[in-house]
Amino acid sequence: MEKLTKVQFSNLEKVLYPATGVRKLDVVKYYIKIAPRMLPFLEGRALVVTRYPDGVEAEGFYGKDAPQGTPDWVRLHHTYSEAAGRELDYIVCDNLDTLIWLANLAALELHIPLTRIDKPDKPDIILFDLDPQPPSGMAEAGSVARLIREKLKARGLTAWVKTSGKRGLHVVAPTERRETFDETRAFAHRVGIELAKETGIVSSEKAQKRPGTVYIDYPQNGHGRTMACPYSLRATPTATVSTPITWEELDGLDPGKLTIDNVPGKADAWKEFCKPSKRIKAKT
Repeated sequence: MEKLTKVQFSNLEKVLYPATGVRKLDVVKYYIKIAPRMLPFLEGRALVVTRYPDGVEAEGFYGKDAPQGTPDWVRLHHTYSEAAGRELDYIVCDNLDTLIWLANLAALELHIPLTRIDKPDKPDIILFDLDPQPPSGMAEAGSVARLIREKLKARGLTAWVKTSGKRGLHVVAPTERRETFDETRAFAHRVGIELAKETGIVSSEKAQKRPGTVYIDYPQNGHGRTMACPYSLRATPTATVSTPITWEELDGLDPGKLTIDNVPGKADAWKEFCKPSKRIKAKT
C-alpha cells in the first residue's frame, strides 16, 4: 500500500472501534473502496474533521485547521473562520491520497459545508436534518422525509435522502448556487413550518425536543454549518456510515445495519446526484 500512495502510514493495527475490532487499516481500506463515490462530495469544499486517535471509546476532537506536519501536497484553503475568530487553513480533499492521509490521522468523521470554496457565500446544497425525538424513530422520520420530498418537488427541486449515520435522516437538494445562506435557511424554515401545521408530527424550533416529534434542524443551513459527508464513517460502536439510500429503502430502514463492512458493496443510490439542478424558488 505504501508504494502506491504518498501517505506514510503509522499504527495500522490500532483498533479504532473496539466493539467490532475495526482497525485503522480497515478504515483506510474502506475509504479507498468508497473514494469514487465520496470524492465528488468532498472536492472543492473546506473540510472539517473529527479525529479519534485513541478510538471511538475515547474522546475525539473536532478540527478545522490543518494539523502541524500536514504534507505540502495536501491542498489547503486559507480563510477566516467566524466561529474560531481567526484565519484557518482548511483541508480540501480533492484526491485519494488526501482521503487516506485523513484516514491515517484517524479522521473518522468527515464533515462538509453546504458550499464550495469558489463561491463561499452561495450554497449548492439545501439540507433538511431530521432528528426524531423518542418515542418517534426512523419510521416517523421516514414519513417526514417523504413529505419534504413532495414539498421540494412542487418547487422544482429533486430531493435525495441519506442516513445521518446515527439516529436521524438527511434530506438534501442540490441547487444552482444563486441564493444566499439566509435565503436557503429561510426556505428550509418555511417548509418546516408548513409541515408542523399540516401534520402535528414536525416540531418547531422552540419545541425541538418535544417527545414523539421529528425536529427539522433548519439552522443547519447557516453559513459555516456542516453535514456528515455522504459515505463518511461515524463514531459509533459499530462503525456506521452516513449512507445514501433510495426512497424505497426507507421502508423498514435500520441505519445501524449500514456499516463499514457492507456499505461498499451496496448500490450507489446517489449516482445521479451531481447532474444539473434547478434554482430554489426562495419566496414560494
